[in-house]
Amino acid sequence: MLAPMLASKHARLRELLQGYGSCVVAYSGGVDSVLLARVAHEVLGTRSLAAIADSPSLPRRELAEALEYGRQFGFPVRVVRTGEFDNARYLANPTDRCYFCKHALFDELVPLAKAGGFAVVAYGENASDLGDHRPGAKAAAEFAVRAPLREAGLSKAEIRELSALLGLPTAEKPQLACLSSRIPTGEPVTVEKLRMIEEAEYFLRDLGFHDLRVRHHQMGQGALARIEVGPAEMSRWLADGVSERVATRLRELGYLHVTLDLAGYRRGSTNGVTAGTPIGFKAGVSPHF
Repeated sequence: MLAPMLASKHARLRELLQGYGSCVVAYSGGVDSVLLARVAHEVLGTRSLAAIADSPSLPRRELAEALEYGRQFGFPVRVVRTGEFDNARYLANPTDRCYFCKHALFDELVPLAKAGGFAVVAYGENASDLGDHRPGAKAAAEFAVRAPLREAGLSKAEIRELSALLGLPTAEKPQLACLSSRIPTGEPVTVEKLRMIEEAEYFLRDLGFHDLRVRHHQMGQGALARIEVGPAEMSRWLADGVSERVATRLRELGYLHVTLDLAGYRRGSTNGVTAGTPIGFKAGVSPHF
């Protein structure tokens, strides 16, 4: 049973989508876009299409999960190759890197929508995103991409609540940004760095860690992995030889040093770190092991 406010926002979301007539949903398999794709399909049926961007910044497991959600809930998903890795400005990893990523995405989705007779391209920005540093929103505005979750006034917490009520498995899914977000601003993005990050995070997730990031810091000829895990998971770090197993595996992946950030997982912790910032015995970071 939906609370009155949430029911009203859900109804508004459906009304917005119905008003589009047809739409392509920029889909990632995350909490926001799964809800949007599911409701769009309920409202518009075959007049909606979810399209997911595939590039080296998308973990393979995330792609597989996103496709499985489409099969599970009956909405079609189109995989689209995007070209941000052909853009030197994206690879340079400036503060507005996400602008170039979203621009590359919408540069593919707008023609796709036009060719397929879809009236609108929509993406998963929500009401909680207002006020954040979100360069991708600039790209969305340039392409006239709609944000129905935000327009309906749905916050992140409400999206999770509504997802649970609709039976979506993403209701409690951790928030996952692209792999490039693990690299400090100004440090170049490379496919090899993203491979190392992806494999390191797979290993940690397979050990049972839920809220985590592996932040990649280049140090001359080597690289440092700065691991963030949720505060509630810190106690597991020294149990059953976990730290030794993680250090061994990440060194096999190519990391020269492996650290645990004692401040724990928090969004955007590389936003204030630029290439060349000393990493090591600073506040909140453990010595290397």
